Amino acid sequence: MSALVSWLGRRRWPLTATAGLIVIGIATSTWGATAAGRSAWALPDDLWRTLVAAQRLLDGNLGGLYTPPTELVSFPGAAVMLVPVTAVIDAAGLSLQLPGPQNPDPGVWLLAGPYEIAVASLALFAADAIAERLGAGGAKRAVLAAAGAVALWGITLRFGHPEDAVAVGLFLVGITALAESRTGRSGWLIGTAVAVQPLVLLALPLVFMVVEPRRRTGFLARAAVPGAVVLGAATAANWRATIRAVTSQPNSAAVNHPTWWTPLAAHQGNGMVAAGPARALAILAACGCAVAAGRRYRAAVRVAGWSPETLAGLVWWVAVALALRSVFEPVMVAYYLWPVLAVTLVPAARSWPRLVAASVTAAALTFAAQLPWRDPWTWWLPMITGLALILWLSRVRPGRGRAGMAASGRPGDAPAPGRRAADGAAVKTRPHVTPPAPGAYPARRR
Repeated sequence: MSALVSWLGRRRWPLTATAGLIVIGIATSTWGATAAGRSAWALPDDLWRTLVAAQRLLDGNLGGLYTPPTELVSFPGAAVMLVPVTAVIDAAGLSLQLPGPQNPDPGVWLLAGPYEIAVASLALFAADAIAERLGAGGAKRAVLAAAGAVALWGITLRFGHPEDAVAVGLFLVGITALAESRTGRSGWLIGTAVAVQPLVLLALPLVFMVVEPRRRTGFLARAAVPGAVVLGAATAANWRATIRAVTSQPNSAAVNHPTWWTPLAAHQGNGMVAAGPARALAILAACGCAVAAGRRYRAAVRVAGWSPETLAGLVWWVAVALALRSVFEPVMVAYYLWPVLAVTLVPAARSWPRLVAASVTAAALTFAAQLPWRDPWTWWLPMITGLALILWLSRVRPGRGRAGMAASGRPGDAPAPGRRAADGAAVKTRPHVTPPAPGAYPARRR
């Protein structure tokens, strides 16, 4: 009990932010929508489709995961995480009929809404845990939690895709485990994140490069198992539907936001575009990021351990890798921006000016992304510019001393005697010894 109380005290800011988002979100989507003159509640339609997939899982119908009306294009983990609330909905005798004129205020939302926000808030808790390791004080972590909750509105209450937040949260927890020298646990956590939403695959090469070479095989094997299990089961049940959904990942250029890459994507008719093949470019670019930064951070860990500078720098590069999805995506949806906003807030939490600027930018992008403009010049390009801005605001400058020397990979100035390394550990220094005079010792044989 004392451990639970201690944990609740340490995580009071993400707890408060989650509770606030649930209360405000449910109130505004139901009573607020009615008070504003709407004839129906303001609900995220996509959540219902994933709930249908979860219900089919609950009924043992694996073959129906990727058949209408689910429109599921992620890995099956997105449906698995909703099975508990679906079981409660079934026990309550409620229908999963899609919201619409015939179902303007479905009672299912009063169960599914708080649940999806609660599971998506894993990202807030993971961000708070890393910010604590970075040395951010309570006030900064309170602002971090509030800014994260504002950004979380778009992905949960607006679009109903908590799987993205769960995947990013699990990935950040996996990085924390790696910083605690729990490589095996890190592999399982990151693998589970991939099984929920494979967008985090963009950051996997970067983390893989940081892992000690002798542990890479085990790490990669653990990271591959969860996704292989859930995807293999769905493929065995309905090969054609699963492969088509997961590989082509169709998206509507007529409904969502086309980009400069849309003309180059494979068109499937009725305004649908195959987004999957174009994402291979993002994966290649992510591998380039891993080569550029991974070795440097592995050297930093080997020399100085997981200092705050090293951890913050790695998290920042994870945000860069996740941003590549938006850069190369042929058709964009507003919530695609969220992973970058959530992750960049974490390294920004070390500095008040950067945290405030990044929080304001994240909130502005969250709401500006809801604009219906569909021209790449008026929507996609400003969004990419905004992502570049928040990455610049949260950038991590290499520290000096031993941590800075490790981060650069070059010999440099070690901390002076009596100083401490960036991770707080005392630096061992050799006592000063006067060199012997020439000729005092015989020359060494070569």
